[in-house]
Amino acid sequence: MKFSSKLLLSTIIVLAMALGFSGYYLVNYVFESSLNREIRQAMDESSILGFAFETAALNIPAKYSVLPDGTAEEIASSLERSGPDSSRLIRISDEKKQALYASVGFEADSGLLEETGEQTKAYRILKTEHGYFIHTGLAVTTPDRILYLEMMKDVSEVFKERETGFSLYRRVMLVMLLAGTVVMHFIASLLTRPIRILTRATRRMAAGEYRYRAKQVSRDELGQLTADFNRMAGVLEETIQKLEDELDAKEEFIGAFAHELKTPLTAIIGYADVLRSHRLDEEKQFLSANYIYTEGKRLEAMSFRLLDIIVTKKQEIHPRRIPAASLSDYLQGMFGMDSEWIFCFDFEPGIVYAEGNLLKTVLVNLIDNACKASEPGSEIRITGRAEENGYRFAVRDFGVGIPQEELHKITQAFYMVDKSRARSKNGAGLGLALCAEILTLHHSALEIESTPGEGTRIGFILPGQKGGEQLAEHTD
Repeated sequence: MKFSSKLLLSTIIVLAMALGFSGYYLVNYVFESSLNREIRQAMDESSILGFAFETAALNIPAKYSVLPDGTAEEIASSLERSGPDSSRLIRISDEKKQALYASVGFEADSGLLEETGEQTKAYRILKTEHGYFIHTGLAVTTPDRILYLEMMKDVSEVFKERETGFSLYRRVMLVMLLAGTVVMHFIASLLTRPIRILTRATRRMAAGEYRYRAKQVSRDELGQLTADFNRMAGVLEETIQKLEDELDAKEEFIGAFAHELKTPLTAIIGYADVLRSHRLDEEKQFLSANYIYTEGKRLEAMSFRLLDIIVTKKQEIHPRRIPAASLSDYLQGMFGMDSEWIFCFDFEPGIVYAEGNLLKTVLVNLIDNACKASEPGSEIRITGRAEENGYRFAVRDFGVGIPQEELHKITQAFYMVDKSRARSKNGAGLGLALCAEILTLHHSALEIESTPGEGTRIGFILPGQKGGEQLAEHTD
């Protein structure tokens, strides 16, 4: 279907819906107002009839201590004939709600009468084969008796007026739709001309002619649309170039990332396998070799796991409860024997919720970065604090620091503040980028504070629990 036809059809549909709903609301509002007015009048009239019935009952001769049924019938018949309203029908029922008198044509059942009590009034709209009626009911008090007065008032004219209103509005709406169709057909034809020009320009750009621009044929809104389209085409051309550059960078990142992890891991695993394959006299050598081997296998698996995260952007992990003490022991085992830097570990008792291998990778990378930024013999502080909103990890060094204008860039892959210094320490600019990606999966982020010449503090918060009792209770 052509755009002009879609525009015409959608406009007619919207116009028809608007006219239909507004017409229904208008006619129905007038109908409900009239009906509510008739209901109020019927209830007032019913109250007046009840008062008149009670007054007539009080005027019966004193010899009757209880109002006879025959007298009640006479009063009801008199009330039916009184007044100018000939469409009124009444019915009188006794204490057991059995009819004593009913006007000719009173066709209502006893449903409303069952809802009417001594202190309550009731009404309903009743439809019969003779039309629509307002059916009211109330209790009247007579000497030593409670009787029930029902009245039916004909309101068929109100419903007929509603049907007439709907019929008239349908005819008016049809005329308006026909006129609207003619006008919108003309407007749609005018609109499609500049749009066809844009369509041709789009096709040429889809064919790879990103430098092609549409001709502006007017200076109105559609002409502005053409100008905006041309500006969009320029931005699109720039964006495509950026995407191509980012794709190249992504491929470079994946290759460098795999190389940085897999190459040293292969050497570690091979060396550990040699140690495990020979019988050595010293048990400590075996334990150390076994640690290197098992840790190498873990890092190998981690490299593929992280590579999968970076490439596929998989947004699902399986957090587990991890004691902070176990993380402290792990890090001290990794860095505690290193004599080049002074490592200070200070972890409060607590539980964190994370994927263990990924969390260890974050902490190891942060410590490794702190070492690269510090001179040998410098102090590096690794702390863990249990807070109300989780467990905070932080790594503090007293190295070269990072300029403020560089802070927002250091989590980008391959970005290095001091490239010569980083490369001399076998850096590749991947550590913080990897940490940021892992923390994103844990709904956390790096918090970086740094002063050039004084050092850097990098931390993050993970969900956790405080206290030694909780630690003992939740440790797996």
